[in-house]
Amino acid sequence: MILNRLKRVVAFMMIISLFACNYNSNVMMKTGKDYPYDAPPSESSAEYVISPSDIIEFKLYTNDGSLLVDFTAIKEQQTTITKNTSFQYLVEFDGQAKLPILGRIELKGKTIKEVEALLEEKYTKYYIKPFVQVKVVNKRVTVFPGGSSKAQIVPLINDNMKLLEALGAVGGLTKLAKAKRIKLIRGDLKDPKVYLFDFSTLEGVKQSDFVLQANDIIYVEPRSDYLQELVRDIAPIVSLIASTLTLLIVINNINNN
Repeated sequence: MILNRLKRVVAFMMIISLFACNYNSNVMMKTGKDYPYDAPPSESSAEYVISPSDIIEFKLYTNDGSLLVDFTAIKEQQTTITKNTSFQYLVEFDGQAKLPILGRIELKGKTIKEVEALLEEKYTKYYIKPFVQVKVVNKRVTVFPGGSSKAQIVPLINDNMKLLEALGAVGGLTKLAKAKRIKLIRGDLKDPKVYLFDFSTLEGVKQSDFVLQANDIIYVEPRSDYLQELVRDIAPIVSLIASTLTLLIVINNINNN
């Protein structure tokens, strides 16, 4: 009788343990086995491209760069010249930025060089031989390096940072990271482009030779330590089983005596 009870208790606890075990609970951004990943960006992505929410800093010079224009001193079309002035403007949700004198102008989708050329052309109407310098000051990417390491925000300190550089900036891959499962999520999160890279091979690394864009998400899938997770998940169950068995044995001994 007592043996049958023990068997039932053990069976019941094992069923509970199966439901309690939750493998890969720390894996984010899962995709199905046949998920249609996008083709890696082409060579056309060799330069940083302006996107909404970028904050651009630009300086406008006259006479091919000899004098810097101070927009804060503009009054009634009269321009004062200063030496240490720069300005920051937001590229809004529609891809336009409101700039001095020019008003709203479309910048989304243009490279830094293209923006500089466009603004020089526009300001030619107001200044002699305008010279423009443009810089995006808030561009960054988020990197999840896999395993136990924490996610980090990596500023794109130059206009041509690559995927390998961003991973290097956070210390590289961890021991529990899957080098063959590196995902890059880009664009509107409602309908993003998702690229998959295999850094365990040289060919996979070659495909990553493109420039990162602001707000890219780099996620390295972690390699699960199933044995460690199993021990962690069933340890409370094993303890409960042991306590229950001990209690039943004690009760059985009392009844026999």
